[in-house]
Amino acid sequence: MEIVLLKIALLFYLLSTGAFLLPLLSRRVVPGVVGPGLLLAAFLSHAGAIAVRSLAVGYIAVTNSHEAVSFFACLIAGLCLLVQMRTSLTLLGAVVSPIGFIMTLGAFVFYTQVRELPPVLQSAWMPIHVTFALLGNAVFGLAFSASLLYLVQEKQLKSKKGRSLFLRLPSLETLDELNYRSLSWGFPLLTLGILTGAAWAEYAWGQFWVWEPRLLLSVLTWVLYAFLLHYRTAGWRGRRAAALTIVCFAVLFISFLGVRFLPGRHGGQFG
Repeated sequence: MEIVLLKIALLFYLLSTGAFLLPLLSRRVVPGVVGPGLLLAAFLSHAGAIAVRSLAVGYIAVTNSHEAVSFFACLIAGLCLLVQMRTSLTLLGAVVSPIGFIMTLGAFVFYTQVRELPPVLQSAWMPIHVTFALLGNAVFGLAFSASLLYLVQEKQLKSKKGRSLFLRLPSLETLDELNYRSLSWGFPLLTLGILTGAAWAEYAWGQFWVWEPRLLLSVLTWVLYAFLLHYRTAGWRGRRAAALTIVCFAVLFISFLGVRFLPGRHGGQFG
């Protein structure tokens, strides 16, 4: 049942991508409820797949690469829908839907059968740490999406080509504000993810820090986002802030997906 629901979610992510991008790539008008409706169907199917697997294993399914990638895709889709409900940023789905599709496709690549939870993961710290970390990643994904739309919109407005088409995008001010708010929420979540991970490591192995690639990348990501948020608070706006947000998310994404292939305790089962 999990695989069936994941396939349904993958299909709806693809359809929602088309529904969001079609108005931007052609002059056809797609009703504004189609894209969000398809993204909602993808989210519900995906959440159902995660629930089925979690019930089968008896714990929140976030302990390996397949589960973590799947959970991340579902989270960012859910957050996008929440933003769409509260604001006029409907076209945020034009970036989030492809991310959901790619990440769900990645979940199939990393797929593993249900297995018994290793003793080290049988800790109350596990769901706390992973939830904070993945939720922070998903919020940063929204900041990335807003930044990408910002750069596209700015380029079109400056070139004055296809302005009537790209005026369908949110205003630069609206996208910049979403970027800042997402960073303001994502950074504390990332910090809590790192701190709870350190507490878990101290509990499990007797040391809160080990010199391994994933931890070094996590610290690098934290430093980059701390730098970005500091200067955003000090008044950075516009293209420079959007570009650095994209760079920060690229580093985070490499750290997140590369964990399976890196040596250390976060490899394999520590998705």
